[in-house]
Amino acid sequence: MSVLKNMPVTGVMVIAVIAVLFILAVILLFYVRIRYSFLEGKARGNNLEVRGFRSALLKEYTAAYKQYGQDVNTPAIISDVVGSRLSGLLLCERFLNNAVSLFVTLGLFGTFLGLSMSVSSLTELIGLSNTSEWLSVLDSVGGGLMSALSGMGVAFYTSLFGAGCSILLTILRTILSPQAAREQMETRLELWLDMEIAPTLSTEASKDDADLVNRLIDALNGSVSEIRTSLRAAAESYTMNTQAASNVYAKAISEQKEHLKHFDGALEKFNNGVHDFSEVDYNLRGSVERMDLAVRDLATALRELNRRMGGTQK
Repeated sequence: MSVLKNMPVTGVMVIAVIAVLFILAVILLFYVRIRYSFLEGKARGNNLEVRGFRSALLKEYTAAYKQYGQDVNTPAIISDVVGSRLSGLLLCERFLNNAVSLFVTLGLFGTFLGLSMSVSSLTELIGLSNTSEWLSVLDSVGGGLMSALSGMGVAFYTSLFGAGCSILLTILRTILSPQAAREQMETRLELWLDMEIAPTLSTEASKDDADLVNRLIDALNGSVSEIRTSLRAAAESYTMNTQAASNVYAKAISEQKEHLKHFDGALEKFNNGVHDFSEVDYNLRGSVERMDLAVRDLATALRELNRRMGGTQK
C-alpha cells in the first residue's frame, strides 16, 4: 500500500484499470465455463420440452432432418445456432482470448508512461545543473532524483502487475478452458441430436437406393396421372369446341339451305316469266306475219283495183 501512496496518480490509474479488467476476465471465465457446462448437461436425456437455445437448435435440426434425412450436417447446424443464439458467450470467449495480451499491453503502456515521467524529471534536473546558481540548487537534486525514481517505479510496477495478471489469467484459462468446454458441449449436442432425437423424427429424404427408386416410381406415377388428367381435359375441351363449331356450321348450312330455297323459288319464277315472254313473242311474231300477209294482199288488191280503174278510163 505504501508503494501505491508514493506512486503518481497516472501509475495508480493504470494499475487500477489492469485490476478491474483482470477481475472482469476472471468473472467472465467462470461464467462462460458454467454456462457451457449447463448447456452440456441439458443435452443429456431425451427431453423434448426445451426452450431458448435448445428449442432453436431442435427446431432447425428437425427441419433439416425432414429434408435431408441421415445426410443432414449436424455440426454445421450446431455451429450456426451457437453463433446466433450464444453470441454473448462467444464475445466473452474472444475477450478472454485477448485479455492476456491486453494486460501485457497495458503494462507496457505504464512502462512507457513511467519512463517518460523519469526522463522529464531528469531533463529538468540536468537543466538546473547548467545554471550559475548550481550551489543553490543542490538541495533540489534530491527531490529531482526522487521524482525520476517515482517515474521508474510506475514503469516497473505497472509492467510487473500487467505481467502477473496475464500469467494468472493464462493459468486459469488453461484449467477452465472455455473453448474446450464449448467444443465438449457441441460434441454432446451432436450426439444428443443424432442418437436420441433423430430416431424419433420422420424424414422425406430417401434412406437407400430401393427407397429412392420407389420414390422415383411414385413421382413418375404422379407425373403420368397429371399428364393423363391434362390430356383428358384437353380432349374434353377439344370435343366441346368441335361440337360448338359443328353446331355453328350446321346452323350456317341450314340458313344457306333456306337462302338457296328462296333463290330457287326466285329462279323458277324468272324461268316461268321467261317462258311466258317466249309465248308472247311467238304469238306476236305470228300476228306480225299475218298482218304482213294481209298488207301484201291489200297491196295486191289495191294494184289490181288501180289497174282496172285505169283500163276503164281508156
